[in-house]
Amino acid sequence: MSSLAAPPAPPETAERPSLAKRLSLHLDALPTVASIVIFVGMIVFGELAYGRILQFNTMSNLFINNAHLIILAVALTFVILTGGIDLSVGSVIAVSSVAGVMLLNAGWNPWVVVVLMILIGSASGAIAGVLVQYFNVQPFIATLAMMFLGRGLASMLSTVPERVPDDSAMLLLGEKFKLYDGPKVNDIVITPGVIIAALVVIGAFFVLHRTRMGRTVYAIGGSEQSAALMGLPVAATKLWVYIISGSLSGVAAVVYTSRLGSAQNITGIGWELDAIAAAVIGGTLLTGGAGFVLGSVVGALVLGLMIVLITRDGSVPPEATTIITGGILLVFVLLQRAVTARRRE
Repeated sequence: MSSLAAPPAPPETAERPSLAKRLSLHLDALPTVASIVIFVGMIVFGELAYGRILQFNTMSNLFINNAHLIILAVALTFVILTGGIDLSVGSVIAVSSVAGVMLLNAGWNPWVVVVLMILIGSASGAIAGVLVQYFNVQPFIATLAMMFLGRGLASMLSTVPERVPDDSAMLLLGEKFKLYDGPKVNDIVITPGVIIAALVVIGAFFVLHRTRMGRTVYAIGGSEQSAALMGLPVAATKLWVYIISGSLSGVAAVVYTSRLGSAQNITGIGWELDAIAAAVIGGTLLTGGAGFVLGSVVGALVLGLMIVLITRDGSVPPEATTIITGGILLVFVLLQRAVTARRRE
């Protein structure tokens, strides 16, 4: 008696994950995506409400006026990823720019001055890193001390605005040139400072996502103890993170000073908070271990575009900028807490 053969079982197919499951696999990117959505939404709102937002000259000026903030946001991204903080970046810009302009007026070679301005930031970052790593000083306290030190040194150097000499080659870094000659004033214009900011972003992206140091930075933010147990160079990496932050502050000082053409001891007050806000809005978790350089760039552009929209409106007082920034920052901190809680689950 012949028995009928059972039909072959259908081949097993991998179950496609649901949308909720796919989103849960990319929770770290959620705040960054939110910042991009907000940035695009601000552009659309500005174009509909005021006009002339989505055009070449407005976008060009957005990058030119915020090149220094983009660099600072990248600097803070490195530090915050390790679970630390750097409150000294604004005062580093002050002392670096004042010292640099005074040296220019004393007849020093402009490019030597540029290097010295960056080295001033590197030295400040190195001191903060040593305090944090080898003397177990909390990053908040260590960088707060460097903030007061830098601001005090800048005030000792000069209490009046110092002007860059009109014939200084350093001003070339802030000189505008056209990439595209559009109708009327609608041109694509950049400065060497914008190019420097772009190179900083590209370099930081490569370091954080393509090198052992970058992986160590993320590992420290996730769990410093676990990173040490895995044999990662925790001490050296934390020291280098603060040196990078200080050095980029020096670079930001060069970019800002060349664009403005002057320096004074009150330069950079509150910029450390703007840079932290940009990094957080861009999706970098304050607890460390998660974040993206490109997200911090978007966060800086959100803050810059907000100022443009407030200026275009005219009825909103400039003081409201800090209130709006605080509100946006609060929303993103709450979003980060929700993401962190979800990750723990």
